[in-house]
Amino acid sequence: MRKLRNKITENLIPVFRRRLSGVDALPQLAVLGLLSGLFTGGVILVFRLAIEWPLEYFLPGDGSEAFEELDILTRAILPLAGAIGLGLLMHNLATHDRKVGIVHVMERLNYHQGYISVRSALVQFATGVSTVVTGQSAGREGPAVHLGAAISSLMGQWMRLPNNSIRTLVACGCAAAISASFNTPISGVIFAMEVVMMEYTIAGFTPIILASVTAAVVTQAAYGSEPAFSVPPLTMNSLLEIPWIIAIAIIIGIAAAAFIQLIDTTGRHHHRPVLLRLTIAGLLMVPFAIVVPEVMGIGYDTVQFTIDNQLPFWLLLGAGIAKLLITSVTLGLGMPSGVIGPTLFMGATLGGAMGLIGAQILPDMASSVGFYAMLGMGAMMGAVLQAPLAALMALMELTRNPNIILPGMLIITTSSLVTSEAFGKKSLFLTILKSQGLSYQNSPVIQALRRVSVGAIMDRNILRTERFLSREEARKILKSEPKWLVVEGSSGPTGLLPAVDLARYMEDTKAPATASEEDTTSEQIDLMDIPANRRDIAPVQYQATLEEALNEFDQTNVEALYVQRHVAPMIQRVYGVVLKSDIESYYQYRRS
Repeated sequence: MRKLRNKITENLIPVFRRRLSGVDALPQLAVLGLLSGLFTGGVILVFRLAIEWPLEYFLPGDGSEAFEELDILTRAILPLAGAIGLGLLMHNLATHDRKVGIVHVMERLNYHQGYISVRSALVQFATGVSTVVTGQSAGREGPAVHLGAAISSLMGQWMRLPNNSIRTLVACGCAAAISASFNTPISGVIFAMEVVMMEYTIAGFTPIILASVTAAVVTQAAYGSEPAFSVPPLTMNSLLEIPWIIAIAIIIGIAAAAFIQLIDTTGRHHHRPVLLRLTIAGLLMVPFAIVVPEVMGIGYDTVQFTIDNQLPFWLLLGAGIAKLLITSVTLGLGMPSGVIGPTLFMGATLGGAMGLIGAQILPDMASSVGFYAMLGMGAMMGAVLQAPLAALMALMELTRNPNIILPGMLIITTSSLVTSEAFGKKSLFLTILKSQGLSYQNSPVIQALRRVSVGAIMDRNILRTERFLSREEARKILKSEPKWLVVEGSSGPTGLLPAVDLARYMEDTKAPATASEEDTTSEQIDLMDIPANRRDIAPVQYQATLEEALNEFDQTNVEALYVQRHVAPMIQRVYGVVLKSDIESYYQYRRS
């Protein structure tokens, strides 16, 4: 049994890693997608239970969202105490450990090839649970995406996979998290591709779809097959409603732009002490919790009441505006909460309020309040995230009604255009990244280079050799017919030359027939001195993508990179070499 295990470790796993270096490793990526969905689904179940169990025990009434039934004093103290506790926790963390949520996942993808630490996942779990349990205006989907991305990234790191496949695993984790949170596997896939990765590839779709479906199966095993909301049959009663739908889209587009702007404005105080910022956020939450307790927690109970037309107009309008204000301000001040849940809350309440107005204007033709609430959810999500396709898929899966597609497409695209074109707002996540002095590179060239590891294009026909060789040693080296010779220095490889140049030198300096055999064998050849097309070299890790390799070329100004991996403490194994022209040729070939 031990021999079989060692054989698998020595043979199959390296082959698995090597296949993943390329862009076409669909079978291997499919396996990773299934594993990602399984692990992410399990983690999201634990995360949801960690939120629901304390609230079901603590809150009066049924369910885990009845903050409205708490007495006024408790509603005032709970979010303030929670904010101070979160402030103390984050005050004792290093600045880089405080970063959580979808924005952090995007940062790790763009600047660190998707590597997320265990510490980051633990901080997100603790803060994600705390924000909801203490009644902050929060969502669980953002933390869930971070946790899904983290567990998938850690799986790839543990398996020592190439960085291009770790990036795919992060996308799998994001899709699985959304799928497990809403029981909407299609929108999970589109969310990961459109919002987080910002790219669509055939090779990427397969593992992400498998991860999303697997996570949905895990969730359904615990919570059943129903989506996050119970939506009655919905339909648009008349085409005469289209002007009113466009009017609602404009209103929600304006609300989304205001939401993004408020987060951006309050986020400019990030240099202030985190304990001070979160304490202020807790203080600001107090009057909202007292007057409009619907804004506390996730608020999906309020969304369900809105869909069922059980709330009056002024409560819907007030709750929607209050949620917009307090969520944007507290998020901007650094509250580590999610944004997707509040976005759906705002869209549902504002859409429901506009639906009630429409019912007053055209009582005989207006569609149900639930119809407009669902349209509002899709419109706000699409406008805030600038992800119209993900919003449309979420809307379709939540309603399970194809009749929602036509009005859904109209309201989502219109509201997204109002936010982006009329007010010049980018996606909320890109806006937050920009406020932190970061960018998100998603040009076609960079995307193509990130999909491939150096292991896919490196030349493996190499031989490591000492700098000084006897003619006999040189002949033995050439007998193995390497293409490149990696010349060792005092602290590792120091140069690269074509083996053919050594062969040419041997031929040109062939000893005369009168020379003794002893003189011939004792002659020393200096590989760094003989005439040859030598190249300066620098190391690059085996897991690195072609983008990382190009960055290494730019930073070191070398002419070649040798691909290495740690195989034991203080021991590096060299697997091959990569020239800059190899990367350029590969990209040109793939593009053509």
